[in-house]
Amino acid sequence: MICGLGNIGAEYHYTRHNIGFRVLDALAKASNIVFEDKRYGAVAKTRVKNKELILLKPSTYMNLSGNALRYWMQEEKIPAENVLVIVDDLALPFGTLRLKPKGSDAGHNGLKDIARVLGNDKYARLRFGIGCDFPKGAQVDYVLGAFPKEEEAEMEDKFTRAIEIIKSFCLAGIQITMNQFNNK
Repeated sequence: MICGLGNIGAEYHYTRHNIGFRVLDALAKASNIVFEDKRYGAVAKTRVKNKELILLKPSTYMNLSGNALRYWMQEEKIPAENVLVIVDDLALPFGTLRLKPKGSDAGHNGLKDIARVLGNDKYARLRFGIGCDFPKGAQVDYVLGAFPKEEEAEMEDKFTRAIEIIKSFCLAGIQITMNQFNNK
């Protein structure tokens, strides 16, 4: 299960907070598949070699992402060790991609809700750096704002790399993937 975090609605599509949705959209496009609106989110299925990937974009809004993820994990009988959540991260410079096997929510409301609903933080996450170039008190406006043109111009390369990480996670596992991608 690959779960990209974001908010539904055209007004949120290009915001920093929706990078999880955008990575999954890029993966779906590269795989020539489309999302279907289903319970708690948009879902698509594809294969990478012998592995089936279920892509989920929760329709519950960012702060309630846990319900959608839990539902689809139960529906598809997917254990937590086979879950990867794609999330924006203020602590990383723009475009930096970091895979982690577990960890705190670091103040991210989507991750906070997932941990609350699942009862733990033991699920992998791919953190996509969005930077933190905002004045004190303007965090919400920043994450709900669009990427500047110069960052948007680099997005296809970042999506390609994120897709490589996702495929490696599914085929080689988290440790090998972290060793291969986290230091680059």
